[in-house]
Amino acid sequence: MNLIQTQAELEDAIADFEQADFVTVDTEFIRETTFWPELCLIQMATPERNALIDPLAEGLDLAPFFRLMANPSVMKVFHAARQDIEIIFHLGGLVPSPVFDSQIAAMVCGFGESVSYDQLVQKITGAHLDKSSRFTDWRHRPLSDKQLEYALADVTYLIPVYLHLKSQLEQEDRAHWLTEETGILTATETYDLKPEDAWKRLKMRLRKPVELAVVQHVAAWREREARSRNVPRGRVLKDDAIYEIAQQQPKDAHALGRLRTTPKGWERSSTATELLAVINTALAIPKDEMPKLPRYAQPAEGTSAGAELLKVLLRIVAEQQSVAPKMLASSDDIEQIASKGEDANVPALQGWRREVFGEQALKLIKGQVALKFEKRRIAVVEAQG
Repeated sequence: MNLIQTQAELEDAIADFEQADFVTVDTEFIRETTFWPELCLIQMATPERNALIDPLAEGLDLAPFFRLMANPSVMKVFHAARQDIEIIFHLGGLVPSPVFDSQIAAMVCGFGESVSYDQLVQKITGAHLDKSSRFTDWRHRPLSDKQLEYALADVTYLIPVYLHLKSQLEQEDRAHWLTEETGILTATETYDLKPEDAWKRLKMRLRKPVELAVVQHVAAWREREARSRNVPRGRVLKDDAIYEIAQQQPKDAHALGRLRTTPKGWERSSTATELLAVINTALAIPKDEMPKLPRYAQPAEGTSAGAELLKVLLRIVAEQQSVAPKMLASSDDIEQIASKGEDANVPALQGWRREVFGEQALKLIKGQVALKFEKRRIAVVEAQG
């Protein structure tokens, strides 16, 4: 089993793949010690051919691979595509199109929530994959035949999985469900994250506008620093430290050194000096220009019981439709519908979700349908006037 390591071999393989209706794709990478994932292996397959590409090979230009990823005539099939697409976007500056994500398709087809690749392969093909090479250091060369076989299985078994899911989606008239779901996955904005928006990743309850200003500035600084040094965000500054800085608002090295979430002596480093400048810039923002705190909507009084009823309805509809419940509505969707009804601006009241679940949810809170326990099962019935 050979790795493609020359430009001629790569061009030959891509030329074949460009003639196919679809190609299954997977990548192996390492990112524990870096901000940007280090691409170590690319696997691709069609019913006629498969290939293992070595992106670490000296002088290998991946331009043909990126050309294939942008080819609108070839469907690119991934499983749990987000990280693979992130790598392709970072290195190639593009989002693959069109894309089929078998994990999303599996949820639409009733295989459960976030089903793993090996579970899906077993359920559809009956094969049991050898996962003993899962924790391989993919930077190491040479890779053993066992490691290469493991990597190749991630795309060869994806072929029958894709064909099965595609057929089921078409038979059940749910192909448009998947199209809507892949919208976020294939949006450039999903991967082109601006440092100024880095604070949105943090789950912090802030009490004052000045705290939010500090969090926004420090999170943006950390994002730029992590990218420029190519290290994980936590290597620059941990999330807990950002939260403590927002609360304590240290203005000098002495105050920074008193924090519990930063290493002793770190306050005297050049990095800490840069951080203090960022903190003081945030603190200097005029009061009337401070950012507004996000509104955390509190459920209206009495809606908790309604939300519980909606959760029961969600389980019933999900079972009837053979689809994972979280594909129909999130917990926040349920809370918002219980609180605001038709005015709730949530995915469950949009597109195919509204048709399948949202309309029934609105009928339930309006008293137009009811839940009835009969024959040891809960059923949805028309409400009696």
